[in-house]
Amino acid sequence: MTVRQNNMMTGNLGYSGWRLCLKGCLVALGCMLISTAATAQDADHNFKVAKNLDVFNTIYKNLDMMYVDTLNADEVVGNGINAMLRSLDPYTEYYPEDKNKDVKMMLQGKYAGIGALIRYNFKLGRVCIDEPYENMPAAEVGLKKGDVVLTIDGEDMTEKDNAYVSDHLRGDAGTTFELKIHRPSTGKDMKFKVKRKAIQLPAVPYYGMQPNGMGYINLNGFTEGCGKDVRNAVIEMKKEGMKGLVFDLRNNGGGSEMEAVNIVNCFIPKGKLVVSNRGKLKQVNRDYKTQVEPVDTVIPIVVLVNGNSASSSEITSGALQDFDRAVVMGTKTYGKGLVQTMIDLPYNGQMKLTTNKYYIPSGRCIQKLNYKHANGGSTEETADSLIQTFYTANGRPVKDGGGIEPDVEVKADSLPNIAYYLAGMRDSAEVLQSFEVDYIAKHPTIAPPAAFELSDADYEAFKQYVLASNFKYDAISEKSLDALEKVAKFEGYYDDAKPEFEALRKKLKHNLAKDLEYNKESIKQILTSDIVTAYYYQRGAIQNTLRTDKQVKEAFRLLQNPEEYHAKLRPASQP
Repeated sequence: MTVRQNNMMTGNLGYSGWRLCLKGCLVALGCMLISTAATAQDADHNFKVAKNLDVFNTIYKNLDMMYVDTLNADEVVGNGINAMLRSLDPYTEYYPEDKNKDVKMMLQGKYAGIGALIRYNFKLGRVCIDEPYENMPAAEVGLKKGDVVLTIDGEDMTEKDNAYVSDHLRGDAGTTFELKIHRPSTGKDMKFKVKRKAIQLPAVPYYGMQPNGMGYINLNGFTEGCGKDVRNAVIEMKKEGMKGLVFDLRNNGGGSEMEAVNIVNCFIPKGKLVVSNRGKLKQVNRDYKTQVEPVDTVIPIVVLVNGNSASSSEITSGALQDFDRAVVMGTKTYGKGLVQTMIDLPYNGQMKLTTNKYYIPSGRCIQKLNYKHANGGSTEETADSLIQTFYTANGRPVKDGGGIEPDVEVKADSLPNIAYYLAGMRDSAEVLQSFEVDYIAKHPTIAPPAAFELSDADYEAFKQYVLASNFKYDAISEKSLDALEKVAKFEGYYDDAKPEFEALRKKLKHNLAKDLEYNKESIKQILTSDIVTAYYYQRGAIQNTLRTDKQVKEAFRLLQNPEEYHAKLRPASQP
């Protein structure tokens, strides 16, 4: 019947009408085919989901019923869940009920305990107190850097790792426990009654006025309320006559997206779009705009970033860059353009689930890695050919697909090889820590943070301490020469070049005293920072490093040169 009617219509419409009618029929047929294919694809997907869940359930039932040993359901199923999530991206994570404290710490920067960093002493095989936090139970009862944890409520902590000791130091706020420690500087064992309390790490460990009217704010995490802390710091420094601001986001791994918007709102007018979230489900898409009046829209700002500035740090620095409200300085950021949502699970579990990509005001997403889910999961960087150009409010070109590119690149001084070993390599680090503990014991007080510096005589004492300790480390030059020798022997060139290799090996011979002297300034800075932290906590350490920080110095220099500063915020073609 339909075919007949169409034939009749073509006779009346003529050739052009017939073509239009046929085209319409083909389009309709195409839409039907697409709809049918999509429905079939959805049905196939749903079948696969149901099938695999049924298989997983059946496998575990058989394991639980027939496996030779009794299974721990939490462990076995938990391992299965974690293996599944590892094939996705590193930010989608499962938290069973016993990890709720970790979730609270991650979201709020809060936990209940004594308020101290601890570290494992490989030489002693014990955990030590490394850094008590200011105004927290550890500092209040008198615990010091280097104190060796012996027992907690009578339980021996010998050879227990950091995680085990940390778990026993934490507990419900208001609970009291007995802590027994050994203090190396006095040789005495001491007992303390410690009352746990809610610990909230300061999001802004230090801010303050610097010479020439320059303000400085260090933000180490985007936890609840940090936007208010930053706003109050800006208001206070403006009252003190601040002429320019360095906002330090280096090594800030991010946190709350809303707090990033609140911080941008300190410097951007009300009603401006800061970040947009876009994902599979429209109901979880969201646009975040500035909600209140700003503190200041004109004061020059330099935002410091590096490769460890991620997530909310990139939203903040990227938005201020897109609005041409600040000069971004340092090195390229991490490149995390994904947003996570907390999902409640049965039995008080939670899941942090990647649900969106975020886009900053210019329209770019700065996600660096693409996560592939086949064959257990893999990653690849965004290809250069796929990176797009966007434009700031003033028309400056900016890129997507790989972090925030700084407007001014300033690389930090690299850590020399010997300093790396002294500061963090297992047994080697104990030499540095032991010297610092001895120094602190001999000096009840030191100069204020901004002025303190380890003297040359003190460094010479450290140098002799290291030489007497039988300290060893791998020299990169010797390792490289060993590798080159192997290649030369493999390719048959070694015999001809043997005299040159032997002469070079003599010149590169390990000389610890020479290396300690050659890298004196870098090692002194590490020692100085650690010692200042023991007296003035984290705020003092940050204040002390501003004296020698290469990137901070360059930021202050730029802020004191208005013409150069504003030129950075104009397109290259604009005079």
